[in-house]
Amino acid sequence: MRRTCQWKCRDRTLACGSRTLIMGILNVTPDSFSDGGLYRFAPDAAAHALDMEADGAAIIDIGGESTRPGAAEVPADEELGRVIPVIRMLAGKTRCALSIDTTKARVARAALEAGCHIVNDISAGAADPEMLSVVRESGAGYILMHMQGTPRTMQQNPVYENVLEEVCRLLSDRSEACLAAGVAHEALALDPGIGFGKTVDHNLDLLAGLDRLAALGFPVVAGLSRKSFLGVLTGAGPSGRLAGGLAAMAFAAAHGAAVLRVHDVKESCDAARVVDILLAHEQDMKECRKS
Repeated sequence: MRRTCQWKCRDRTLACGSRTLIMGILNVTPDSFSDGGLYRFAPDAAAHALDMEADGAAIIDIGGESTRPGAAEVPADEELGRVIPVIRMLAGKTRCALSIDTTKARVARAALEAGCHIVNDISAGAADPEMLSVVRESGAGYILMHMQGTPRTMQQNPVYENVLEEVCRLLSDRSEACLAAGVAHEALALDPGIGFGKTVDHNLDLLAGLDRLAALGFPVVAGLSRKSFLGVLTGAGPSGRLAGGLAAMAFAAAHGAAVLRVHDVKESCDAARVVDILLAHEQDMKECRKS
């Protein structure tokens, strides 16, 4: 049975579990691995966000710093210059919840002031000691993601004794740190960080054990879209990984993921809708057998 909960994101409450939520990726960068440069100008980025809303996205995740393997850190001023104009264009013009993809408390604070509802932090709060205060004071939703190393180093030689146990333990510890800092339980979501300091086998282990992460009691976010492990499995480049990605996303949604972070919103919404219908039908059949 799917776990259902209410994810509180400032003045938005997102129902998780009854249907899979689609988070559309909006890279306002010149160098992201799959669509870098396409939406680096604010009007283009805002228009693409509205297109993703029309295609069914519930959340738009706005990022001004590439986190591809090997990426260098971007200064806060540059990151702010990329994302804030886009957020201001979208605030009040979209029904989607707006998410800021950043590890910097200063960027998160400005984005929330401009109209964002969620902070998506690939460092799980470890990169900036001020981040938890920003989240607590704003009431924002907060995504804690697991990453081994930094984007610059994470794929050099990722090693785990048991990747599923270690990812669950780290995210459990970080969620406890958030709660101790006064962040509300219902504001938190967890992301295993597929591709962030993981080999192909590590990613497969995490997907196969995704229900273990969901059992921690928070919504699970899964970012699988166009990831390199899909290329290893299928032989396709980033633009040719849609079919493999949809298969992986359907598996994730069926095994505990409440939110899918994607580039291809329309296709992902269609896939998620079918998975949701099948899971609901399966549950109805189980209830009928009991009666």
